[in-house]
Amino acid sequence: MSDASDPFAAGMAVRREVLGGAHVDRAEASKTPFDTNFQRFITETAWGKVWARDDLSRRERSMITLAILATLGQWEEFAMHVRAARNTGTSADDIAGLLMHVAVYAGVPAGNHAFKIAKAAIAEADRAAAAGTNGEGGMTS
Repeated sequence: MSDASDPFAAGMAVRREVLGGAHVDRAEASKTPFDTNFQRFITETAWGKVWARDDLSRRERSMITLAILATLGQWEEFAMHVRAARNTGTSADDIAGLLMHVAVYAGVPAGNHAFKIAKAAIAEADRAAAAGTNGEGGMTS
């Protein structure tokens, strides 16, 4: 686990590791007084107290997160986590496999739409990696 004595610092470290520094920098730059406390809450709680735990690997957490987001139909967050999955060791084959589970347990429409979103997000991540624009690697099968 990261520095448990400072969940914000631990959360920022994990958030950068998983989502990439460029994404976190953009998110931090777009904060306003309206959402500053909410952003701190997310960083401390989701990233600093859950993702920073060492009981599951980053890959396992990524796959669980993708399945939950697809099940809930949270497509913007789902696409972001598909793109980030390459930073956790989650492959395109892993995502396809977990989406088969989503289709069985959450319904074929959710699985179908998730496959559509994931295909686009994986292609986008691969194009960015090939162009060297994100510096964080592409998605592999």
